[in-house]
Amino acid sequence: MEEGENEHMTQIQLPDKVKYIISQLEAAGYEAYAVGGCVRDSLLGRKPSDWDVTTSAKPQQVKAVFRHTIDTGIQHGTVTVMLDREGFEVTTYRIDGEYEDSRHPKEVVFTANLIEDLKRRDFTINAFAYNDHSGIVDAFRGMEDLENGVIRCVGEAAERFGEDALRMLRAVRFSAQLGFAIAQETRDAVRKLVPNLQFISAERIQAELVKLLLSDHPDYMRDAYELGITSVVLPELDAAFAAAQHNPHHQYTVGEHLMQSLLHTRADKSLRLAALLHDIGKPSVKTTDEEGIDHFHGHVEVSERMALDILKRLKFDNDTIDKVQKYVRFHDYKPELDARSVRRAVNKIGVAYFPQVMELRRADTLAQSSYQREEKLARIDAVERLYAEIMAKNQCISLKTLKITGNDLLALGVPKGKQIGAVLNQLLDEVLQNPEHNTQEYLIEKAKELL
Repeated sequence: MEEGENEHMTQIQLPDKVKYIISQLEAAGYEAYAVGGCVRDSLLGRKPSDWDVTTSAKPQQVKAVFRHTIDTGIQHGTVTVMLDREGFEVTTYRIDGEYEDSRHPKEVVFTANLIEDLKRRDFTINAFAYNDHSGIVDAFRGMEDLENGVIRCVGEAAERFGEDALRMLRAVRFSAQLGFAIAQETRDAVRKLVPNLQFISAERIQAELVKLLLSDHPDYMRDAYELGITSVVLPELDAAFAAAQHNPHHQYTVGEHLMQSLLHTRADKSLRLAALLHDIGKPSVKTTDEEGIDHFHGHVEVSERMALDILKRLKFDNDTIDKVQKYVRFHDYKPELDARSVRRAVNKIGVAYFPQVMELRRADTLAQSSYQREEKLARIDAVERLYAEIMAKNQCISLKTLKITGNDLLALGVPKGKQIGAVLNQLLDEVLQNPEHNTQEYLIEKAKELL
């Protein structure tokens, strides 16, 4: 071994299948180690989501050792070894050639040297290798960074970010997932090279943003702003951080209010995205009155439109976009504190979305100033209690639960077409007012009156 030549005889409990892969490769005369994030997570006492193996064996040699393999990335040295329908990526030690697009090396050269392979990895805490004979191979003082809670690039940060610009966003993502600080020289390199993020695909940026948002520290998105990352991937957030809110209901800039909202939102993808974007339109509608109070009239509609544009630009799936739009659209909606108004609100928002809208409303309130906070929270509690009662009583809140159908109306002689929908909606309106009227007998009589 070269470079730091550090070996730590800490024992990691490798899964049996990973042990088997390593032992089979060793029996065939090759080196093999578990590598990267799985080793890091094991050292942190976390359960790795997957296990990767690195080896001195070339892809064809790996294929010769195992009965069932899949060529998942053979040109980059990766073969997936299948054991009982479970796949494990096994990659040959390699040196990446020159990078030409802030993402892909022009060529990949295989090497017999483990340390040369570890050198090309992004951060010291991801550059560990392990097997039961050698223990932890730590050539770049990753153990020290792990103990001190630091995200630091392997070698020269500018070189690592020059190879793959997405690593700049990954630095913030790992920082958020682990609660670690980013080393100063790594931060400096991000600031210098951040324009290269424009060459990274929307899909890859989206994946990192989601992992960051679903972490224990979603507000570390603030770091992405401070390092200049959002100026490239989410410039709307920069405008939000620059927008003060001189208003009794607020104590933060719009951007900081969004960060605080994230902290009060559970780790659900659509909900956290909605928390991030629910006020994103505020800077563009901001006005200040003669007393110096800021107002944001129409911000909900603008925020919904901007959220849609942002999510489409980042190539989010339609289901996520629909949910986020709905949550943003209704995050400021306040039904009156009676069962009838809450039934109407549930019908308007949709029963599949209503609880999450109320969660977002609570997070939004907790991220405001203390002015009238207790009253606002009491109001949310009251609405949620009424909602729980409505659901417990199975009261009708949509056409789906109305005890009369379009076919029933056809049988009464209502002609096919728009009139059926109009009558059903009138009957639903009746039942939202008076839930006890949701019986077939009553609704048929009522329908006759409407004809």
